[in-house]
Amino acid sequence: MIEVTEEHDGQRLDNFLMRLCKGVPKSHIYKAVRGGEVRVNKGRVAPDDRVKLGDVVRVPPMRLPAPDEKRAVPGSEFPIVFEDDGLLVIDKPAGTAVHGGSGVSFGVIEALRAARPEAKFLELAHRLDRDTSGLLMIAKKRNVLLALHEMFRTGGGRKHYLALVEGDWVNARQHIRLPLVKWTTQTGERRVKVEAEGQVSHTIVSAERRFNGYSLVDAELRTGRTHQIRVHLASSGFPIVGDDKYGRDETRAQFSKLGFSRMFLHACRLEMPHPLTQEPMVLEAPLPPSCEKILQKLEAL
Repeated sequence: MIEVTEEHDGQRLDNFLMRLCKGVPKSHIYKAVRGGEVRVNKGRVAPDDRVKLGDVVRVPPMRLPAPDEKRAVPGSEFPIVFEDDGLLVIDKPAGTAVHGGSGVSFGVIEALRAARPEAKFLELAHRLDRDTSGLLMIAKKRNVLLALHEMFRTGGGRKHYLALVEGDWVNARQHIRLPLVKWTTQTGERRVKVEAEGQVSHTIVSAERRFNGYSLVDAELRTGRTHQIRVHLASSGFPIVGDDKYGRDETRAQFSKLGFSRMFLHACRLEMPHPLTQEPMVLEAPLPPSCEKILQKLEAL
């Protein structure tokens, strides 16, 4: 419990915390604030709120790395959906980054390399956000990686995601074409927004199931921009449940009380020709148990 002194009266909360917690990655600090672990006068706050003289700030425990500490990457395997000599497709769990960086020591690709020291080549063919679960492709040969990149560039293949959104999605099938541009907030967070001069972006959204005030939708990516589905849905008035960047804090808190504390976005289906043989492939990853459970709770409400 830290009391704000005259020296820091009027300072932004995120800057106050970064000064206090030197060495802690910014992403950890923002996550602690958004998750309600940081409190000011026992109340929830936003990173850009300003602290005042006499405020009492609760700062949760945060582990600092020891000087020159190098964390060993533990080898990990993940549920395998498909594997042959050139391609590996796994079912990535939510909360796991695909690679190290931005305050994360390691991710899926580093863990796989550690688990498979004999593998001469393992590279991510695409990305999934940390809080997104589901199908993730890893190339085991360079020619496979290049073929997959060319397929994505030319719009080949079909990638489908399931998302639970706020609101009643009434259209059976709707094309969202909103240009997207990346930007960085004053606090250093990477964000995406709709802007006329942004990159062409195309998502096809289909209704799957409706609940009281919420809808389960299928989102098919026709382009692969950063945070595309999240921003397209939020900008259309249907933010994804649990989205800590583009969703509503009130909804996230409400679902957390129901035992659901992740973003409801899951890469569920992949339709594409094999990058080498051109044989048609259809790969699927079922909804994780936590997602199925929250849908059952919504049905019972």
